[in-house]
Parts: sequence; C-alpha cells; structure tokens
Amino acid sequence: MGQLEGKVAVITGGARGIGAGIARVMAREGAHVAILDLDGEQAAATAKALPTASEGMACDVILEQPLADAVRRVVERFGGLDIFVNNAGAGRGPLDLNTTRPTGGGGRVEDMAAEAWDEQLAQNLRSTFLGTKVAVPHLRARGGGSIVNIASIAGLGASPTLPAYAAAKAGVVSLTKSTALEYAPLNVRVNAICPGFLWTRAWEGLATGMKMAVPQYADKEPREIFLEVVKNGVPLRREQTPEDIGELATFLSSPAGHNITGQAISVDGGITLK
Repeated sequence: MGQLEGKVAVITGGARGIGAGIARVMAREGAHVAILDLDGEQAAATAKALPTASEGMACDVILEQPLADAVRRVVERFGGLDIFVNNAGAGRGPLDLNTTRPTGGGGRVEDMAAEAWDEQLAQNLRSTFLGTKVAVPHLRARGGGSIVNIASIAGLGASPTLPAYAAAKAGVVSLTKSTALEYAPLNVRVNAICPGFLWTRAWEGLATGMKMAVPQYADKEPREIFLEVVKNGVPLRREQTPEDIGELATFLSSPAGHNITGQAISVDGGITLK
C-alpha cells in the first residue's frame, strides 16, 4: 500500500509544473487528487493521467466563494478531505520587450506599480490564506490532516530583483508557522516547502529575459541559460524537479510525517547554505 492510500488531496495550481509533480507523486502513493487551476482543461488532462480516481477543474483560487464551492464538490465526490496543497502562485510577470524588465513583481520597488505589488501578494499570499481557510473545516471533520504550502527560497532572504514575490513568499512562511500553532490542537499539521531552481514556465520566462538583457547569454537558448545558472549556483550542481517537491509534500502528509508541523523546508540542492 502507498503512503497516502485512500487519502483525498486538493492541489491548487496543479495543472502543470510543481503542482502537477506533486499530484503525480501523491497519486502514485494512493491518494485521490483534485486539481484546481485557472486552466481547467489542462487540470482535467493532468488528473486523467493519474493512476487513481482523480479530477481537475477550473478555479480562481484568489476568489473565496469559487474556491469554497470547488472544495465542497471535491468533498462530496470523494467523501472528505485529508490534504490541501497551496501551490497556486506566480513569480515574475511577463516581460516588457522594450525594457526587458518584468511587468509584475520584479525590478526595483521604486519602479514597480502598486497594482503589480498587489497582484503578487494576491497570487502568492492571499491564495494561501484562502486555501487554508477553506480547507480547515473539512480537515477538522476528518479528525485532522495536512496542509502543505509551497513557498520559495526567495522568501528566506533578500531578493532585490523580486521584492513583491519574495515578500509574499516570506508571508507564506510566516503564515505557515502561525497556522501550524493555531491548528495543532485539531491535529492539522501545516508545513511549507521552499523550492530552489526548477525548470518551469516561470524560469523559462526568466531565462528568456536574461538572454535578451545579458550579452553573455545572447547566443544561448533559455534552457541552456538555466542549466548554467544551476551549475554555478547550486552546490549539488543539479536542478530540482517537480517530483522532488512532490516527494517531500507526500512525506509531510503521510503517517511518517505525523510529528512535523510549522516547518519551512528548502528543496534547493544547498542554495540557501551559501
């Protein structure tokens, strides 16, 4: 039997990238997975490929009532909720091709529109708050459960080029600790994972910007740029993968992790040791 046999997990932003990696590992370990994502079609496709009875649906997780309604439908279908993964979020906004600067969440504070700041906090922190708020009553009804918040190593230190994103992810780490203490008497464990360098759409966009802005990268493809950054910046000299994050999320949500709560654990090949 798998570590999560018979458990029900909701993963926000799970249509692709880190969320899809978490979904694949949790389903491999026996969980029924519900994927909530803005891209409902891709969410359904990702869920259909999983080895357990799972489903994907469109949902904007920064809107409280649609999120509550979606989770209620999951509970009605699968009979309860045991795991909630707050994965939905966004890093840099799209590039302004005239300046090669990101249009949302990146660059100097003095150059950032207040709307871009608000958008980053909504996508990365409000979404985690609402997911937790909606999940707790259902977890309580099962006698406890696990919440896993996907933060970032950007939230663990100074990130001058990503101040809004980093502030939001630092907020996710703080919220993780506060809610872990608040809900421990209910046997609801709350932990955060801080991923390092993963080849996702966000990193592909970042590498594309580096290609345009940094002369030494002009002749390289975005994937080559990413691997060079990994080689130079990760002590273990290898990239992290969505499945790496999924393995830890699964462990934290399994019986083996029953005494772990309030932690922010980096999966970064040693980046934050430097």
